[in-house]
Amino acid sequence: MMDGSQKIGGDGVWRVGVDSGGTFTDVCMFNQNTGRIAVWKVSSTPDDPSRGIAQGVEEGMDACGADNAAAAISYLGHGTTVATNALITQRGARVGLLTTEGFRDLLEIGRQKRPDLYDLFASKPPTLVPRALRFELPERILQDGEIARPLDEDAVRSAARALKAAGVEAVAICFLYAFVNPVHEQQARRIVEQELPDAFICASHEIAPEFREFERLSTATVNAYLGPIMHRYISRLTPRLQDLGLPVPPHLTQSNGGVVRFEVAAQTPVRAVLSGPSTGVVAAQAIGAQAGYPDIITFDMGGTSSDVALMAQGRTAQVNEATVHGYPIKAPMLDIHTVGAGGGSIASIDSGGLLKVGPESAGADPGPVCYGRGASEPTVTDANIVLQVLNPTHLLDGRMEVRRDLAVAAISAMAERLGMDVMDTAQGIISVVTANMAKAIRVISVQRGHDPRGYALMAFGGAGPLHAVRLAQELGMARVIIPRNPGILCAMGLLLTDLRADFSTTRLIPLQDSELSAISDAVAHVGAEAAKWFESEGLPEDQRRSNRRVDLRYEGQNYELSIAVPDGAITADTIVRLKQGFAAAHERMYGFAVPEERILCVTFRAEALGLVQKAELPVRPLGGADASGAVAGSRAVWFPETRAFTDSTLYARDRLAPGMVFAGPAIVEQMDTTTLVPPGVTVRVDEIDNLVLELSDVR
Repeated sequence: MMDGSQKIGGDGVWRVGVDSGGTFTDVCMFNQNTGRIAVWKVSSTPDDPSRGIAQGVEEGMDACGADNAAAAISYLGHGTTVATNALITQRGARVGLLTTEGFRDLLEIGRQKRPDLYDLFASKPPTLVPRALRFELPERILQDGEIARPLDEDAVRSAARALKAAGVEAVAICFLYAFVNPVHEQQARRIVEQELPDAFICASHEIAPEFREFERLSTATVNAYLGPIMHRYISRLTPRLQDLGLPVPPHLTQSNGGVVRFEVAAQTPVRAVLSGPSTGVVAAQAIGAQAGYPDIITFDMGGTSSDVALMAQGRTAQVNEATVHGYPIKAPMLDIHTVGAGGGSIASIDSGGLLKVGPESAGADPGPVCYGRGASEPTVTDANIVLQVLNPTHLLDGRMEVRRDLAVAAISAMAERLGMDVMDTAQGIISVVTANMAKAIRVISVQRGHDPRGYALMAFGGAGPLHAVRLAQELGMARVIIPRNPGILCAMGLLLTDLRADFSTTRLIPLQDSELSAISDAVAHVGAEAAKWFESEGLPEDQRRSNRRVDLRYEGQNYELSIAVPDGAITADTIVRLKQGFAAAHERMYGFAVPEERILCVTFRAEALGLVQKAELPVRPLGGADASGAVAGSRAVWFPETRAFTDSTLYARDRLAPGMVFAGPAIVEQMDTTTLVPPGVTVRVDEIDNLVLELSDVR
């Protein structure tokens, strides 16, 4: 495995993964003929991300020495933060809403829950559709699908014309019980298409054919809010890739860790709100399994945010509904928690005179102060430059110059306002951002019954290895794992994932033998949707895999547990096994089960997987422990343990071989990241080139 600074030459067919973040665009390339992996990294171009993506692919393929460059690519997968960034920054489209009479304000009322029960001043996220653009229409479908009141088509047309006059770019349509009978939503959609032919239109039964009207409404609205943004993004990126000579249709990753074609992703942007971080978790899962660490907590720190996930026994939990940046979304996604803490997070002093870091980010342009592009507010990266944890003169193997003097000046000004020493202020910025990230990990571990001390921390992203040990110390974790190419692990994950689509339908059916026919019909319905998708993707039979699940609950409960449906025909034995599976899951989740209580089937689901050839991590035999051959020099680094600049050994990552062992204080440098090894930490290199850091002073 090599980094992008080395020519690897030769012909071949290449699978390429591209992860576009707020600060850097990462490219990972896998040669299907030779098994070689190469990586490349360029600065993102926030004004038009497609420029940075095309540049990264072109430069990366050239660095590989591939003949015909992009024409040699057999697959291109892409992960992006465009959807989640639009949601976070409230820069989505102007949206109109059509809903059932009497439900105009449901989007604002929600579940009447405060974000924080005991915070009297807690604020809810802004409503994505202003009240003036929400129209309620005469219609009513009952819970069994019967039409109690026909849709008033004239009212739909009048509302559509009002929305057109208001200049909306997108329209969400959500009627009561449309998941049972979508006929009114279909009628309304046809009328809106006639009146607003250029608008993005989303009907709730198309994106979330499930019960719970508020969550379904929220999902349809978020999808409409992001639709024009994703359309513009893809319409810019597609021709740029075509101009490079890309011979295959590109794919975009979804929040569930799978990928779909660009045209599908353009219609379902709500399913891509975790597009970028999901593939990093997929890659971490593959690496953890191969390295023998099934229980890990992933820590992906980039320039703008940090994403964390917990993996128990080699599997990351998946949820079918989640609240993303304050908005409920009914869509399958990996259970990932995000916090606004990255290398570009800006440090400031709050109204109480205390140091604060994030969630605001300097992004790629102007970036941190040390980039020399006119920024004046210090960031986490500037703090690391001042401490000399990061190279104080250049990054990216010398391709990017930085100025420590500018970072020192910015942090000195802050230190003066705080009445603190410059180095203490820089370390204080690191400590605050570490506390922010530790809080995120406690959400997905301690708050869900998992002790983080029983897990290894797998750190990746451009800034993850830089902060991993400090974070592990904060959480009392004893082991940190740094993959071979941590800065581009999300891009690598695109080469380790499969095509995937999820289908669902809500049908309230008692789980009992007398309902075998109805249960079988519901399972067959989602199975048929999956089969239709396989055909549309042109996947051969040997590459098709599908899993069936059903959400179950005791009658009278509010929430469900998802249980796997056994393979084969639905029989009385299927009912028995589903009951057993539900009882076991309920016992795990709540500590009890009630065997005599009636169980209801609520939502039936099918997961369709299209298997693809994946990159394989090369295994190398363990050699001697002497790591002196990888020493690239030394640098004085300021450590809180010594409260002084301490001479630290520099190691070149590409010269570290399996079996080598060394101890801190040390710094490991490579093109895509820097790994901090404080005093008292021991490092060994395993057979797949992971750095395994053992902490001796954990709490």
